Amino acid sequence: MPKPDQSSTSQASCEVDKLRQQVERLLEENARLKLLVAKYRRLHFGQKSETLAQLGQLDLGLAFEPLPLTPASPISSAPDKPADTPRIRNRKPFPETAPRETVTHMPTAECCPDCGGQFTHLGEDVSEMLEYVPASFKVIRHVRPKLACTRCDHIAQAAAPARPIPRGFAGPALLAHVLVGKFCDHLPLYRQSAIYARSGLDLDRALLAEWVGHCHDLLSPLVDAIRRYVLGGSKVHADDTPLPVLAPGKGRTKTARLWTYVRDDRPAGSGDPPAVWFAYSEDRKGQHPRDHLKSFRGILQADAYSGFDALYEIGKIQEAACWAHVRRKFVDVYRAQASPIAAEAIAQIAELYAVESQIRGRSPGERQVIRQVQAYPLLKIMHAWLDAQRQRISRKSGLADAISYALNHWSALIRYAADGRIEIDNNAAERALRGVALGRKNYLFGGSDVGGERAASMYCLIGSAKLNGIDPEAYLRTVLTRIAEHPINRIHELLPWNLYPDHATVEQKAA
Repeated sequence: MPKPDQSSTSQASCEVDKLRQQVERLLEENARLKLLVAKYRRLHFGQKSETLAQLGQLDLGLAFEPLPLTPASPISSAPDKPADTPRIRNRKPFPETAPRETVTHMPTAECCPDCGGQFTHLGEDVSEMLEYVPASFKVIRHVRPKLACTRCDHIAQAAAPARPIPRGFAGPALLAHVLVGKFCDHLPLYRQSAIYARSGLDLDRALLAEWVGHCHDLLSPLVDAIRRYVLGGSKVHADDTPLPVLAPGKGRTKTARLWTYVRDDRPAGSGDPPAVWFAYSEDRKGQHPRDHLKSFRGILQADAYSGFDALYEIGKIQEAACWAHVRRKFVDVYRAQASPIAAEAIAQIAELYAVESQIRGRSPGERQVIRQVQAYPLLKIMHAWLDAQRQRISRKSGLADAISYALNHWSALIRYAADGRIEIDNNAAERALRGVALGRKNYLFGGSDVGGERAASMYCLIGSAKLNGIDPEAYLRTVLTRIAEHPINRIHELLPWNLYPDHATVEQKAA
């Protein structure tokens, strides 16, 4: 029997090895694409919550001992109460400032139907019903009589009242209502125009847009004052979000950006009022944040956007990363692949957040001491564990990307443990962008770059008022009433926390 050719056997073995490597590459690519599809499906159609209870039953068949996880409460198939039992709601009392109208309901009989005796007052039962009074408009006629002197030719007349818009007929309250409707309640101007038409007012969209432009110009000094205040702190949260804007002549939209910069040190026990500043740019080039933060010195808490790198290289700005971004990457992997390693990473990050829940509102010194004792040992263990897991998994998998993201930015991620001023995440900036994301779903795109700049100004004023627990419509109404005649060198008097100095937010009261 002839012996097999050694060269052909070696060649076949090489072919098998090549095919095996090709299969492994295809499996890795397939897993990566599945992760991307699962991520985009969740973004568009799934639940946005990232809590462990929403991640499903965790797979405990691990090759290592996992940290204890809090299991979701089992759902019983039998109802706890009979189906016909009405649901009891604990209604909050109506606000005392709401006007009240009393309607008395007397019995139909004027005397006792049984014996004919007279009724005497025994007591009463009182119940309240909340009713809606439709919004109304009114026209204010400003009359300025002319008075002539009977002995000479002098004529006296009062000066014309200041108007927010020169020669415009919109009052401060109406302008504030339009601005809040668009940039706080997410009602596009064409919808507001239709709402006003039902009240018999012909206020077309172009006119409303013109009003927004005039208000932007009028309020620009106040926006600049907020910018100086935000960048005057020792720590700033930064983030950005896309904003589709019409590109004239191209028949499509371009992707511009809205940048947010938040100063909020209340979690570190500071009494400084919080504020947010927005800026608009036509693209996402790194030059924009460098221009925005050229005067800032301190700690910048943001994501790992490479456009910020040049700021850190100078040395005047320290980088603080965001653990929420790290956790989100592991959540995406777990949702797509039910990876036990991802589940363990989520559990370890939860331990870090448990420490933060104990020290929220304390002074920076106290926070630093507690973090060094409780959080820093957890971080050391987690770093060693992540490094070990990276050695045992494919480097092209989504899990490897999540682990590499954490390890590559480790020094910025753990900086918060050594500085009580820094937060564990950048959620302050993400919360500031939430209103932009909601509004974008309604108005779909901006009409021009000028419209993007106007939106940034209005989001700045409305967001700063909301951070201080102030009704943004009442704030804008007051500002628009006074700013036309207010001295520019005293513009700081119209900042939300200066205009309402006795108004404390819920967080400040709790602290």
